[in-house]
Amino acid sequence: MDIRHIGSKARGAFVIKKDHKRVAELTYKQEDGRINIDHTEVDTSLRGQGVGEDLVKAAVEFARENGLKVTARCPYASKVLAQSDEYSDVYVS
Repeated sequence: MDIRHIGSKARGAFVIKKDHKRVAELTYKQEDGRINIDHTEVDTSLRGQGVGEDLVKAAVEFARENGLKVTARCPYASKVLAQSDEYSDVYVS
């Protein structure tokens, strides 16, 4: 699946579209050298396929590429980030 980043300096999103409709998204705010993930949503047709985890991974890769840390207000993203040592270099709980 193709994950696209849409964003400005202050806000952004990682989205997956199907037939010109968003079927999955992760949104964030950027401030103070961090991105704060505030929402993750995946259409029921894609659930159970690891799409939410792929969105979190895309956000982490973005943060690494831009020298940012990651925090999460979104319960789902917070859980994914906390459960993996793979994200310990950027995740701030």
